[in-house]
Amino acid sequence: MSATPSGGHLWRPYTQMKTAPAPLEAVATHGSRIVLADGRELVDGIASWWTAVHGYNHPHIAAAVSAQLAAMPHVMFGGLTHAPAERLAARLAALLPGRLDHVFLTDSGSVAVEVALKMAAQFWLNRGVTGRVRVLAFRGGYHGDTMGAMSVCDPEEGMHRRFGRYLPEQVFCALPTTAALAAGLDGTLARHRHELAAVIVEPLVQGAGGMRMHPPEVLAAVARLARAHGLPLICDEIFTGFGRTGTLFACEQAGIVPDILCLSKALTGGTLALAATVATDEIFSAFLADDPAAALMHGPTFMANPLACAAADASLDLFAREPRLAQAGAIAARLAEGLEPLRGRPGIADVRVLGAIGAVQFETPPDLAALKARLLAHGVWVRPFGDVLYLTPALTIPGPDLDRLIAAVTQVAVAA
Repeated sequence: MSATPSGGHLWRPYTQMKTAPAPLEAVATHGSRIVLADGRELVDGIASWWTAVHGYNHPHIAAAVSAQLAAMPHVMFGGLTHAPAERLAARLAALLPGRLDHVFLTDSGSVAVEVALKMAAQFWLNRGVTGRVRVLAFRGGYHGDTMGAMSVCDPEEGMHRRFGRYLPEQVFCALPTTAALAAGLDGTLARHRHELAAVIVEPLVQGAGGMRMHPPEVLAAVARLARAHGLPLICDEIFTGFGRTGTLFACEQAGIVPDILCLSKALTGGTLALAATVATDEIFSAFLADDPAAALMHGPTFMANPLACAAADASLDLFAREPRLAQAGAIAARLAEGLEPLRGRPGIADVRVLGAIGAVQFETPPDLAALKARLLAHGVWVRPFGDVLYLTPALTIPGPDLDRLIAAVTQVAVAA
């Protein structure tokens, strides 16, 4: 007997296929809106999982992808190179803080994290140091759904907790938001230093872990302690990169330069799958040797895809010539003003805003299905998770659409 559900043959993400309602069918997008097959238009409050920073269907990105499609949609990157990848790598190196000069292009955020973890472990092996195979990560964090990435997500509260015995065993600490927690992190790093390859952190915001925000001083403390213990620092800017927190990269607000930085999500403006793991000279130099085995042995089939690189290059054009950071600041101000009345309301535990991110946290997890249905009734596409209802709209969202999102969230949150 077939187990195919009534919804067809697709197996959907984060979905209990036995009980979930049929998904909505999208047929088109434009600006900040998703057009459904039944004719409805929804204001997208999360920019397709935080990717469509310039809005949907931006003509400059579309033209770049179209031109690249006519010339060369794809070519293997082993032994070959091409101008879109060369150009993108050079531009990223120029934009990123410090000496993050070496760009390894993959095809998803989870893989970017896998590559970062692999770089960190092999950095020590190539220097003749064995035993440094674990990573210090932070409770509340989320870094992706592949095995290595899952291992550095929160082991108790995260969505991957039932995989515990299958995953590499990492070291976890609380973010050093107090002097006592900073001392605890310092002590943990000292105790485990001989077995640690790196420290990994989401700068300023733990995204899928609950939109948990911390000030730049906390990120600076993490960087300082990692440096004090001689450990490479990996910053996962897959969510926070490209203006989401109000600066182009979240690391800038703390004045730090990680040893390895991960990018994806908004890298192509929400057009095509692409990710980058970017390393400093010190990390890169450890892989330079006469021994072929010292090379980074990683190479996704579609890495550095020319179409995706062209989209990313066009997206960087838009950041250079259009006021995206100013737009993020305007969104931040409007989110703060619009969501603040929820603070202190019954059932609301917290309201927080950073850049173009607004989050409403409930005291207890609400009925998510009912919450989503009420949001849809307001004509908005927002996907709350756990105990958090959040907004991460396109940086180009028109004022009336943003106001509609805020009105929907405030009305639904009060009724939850």
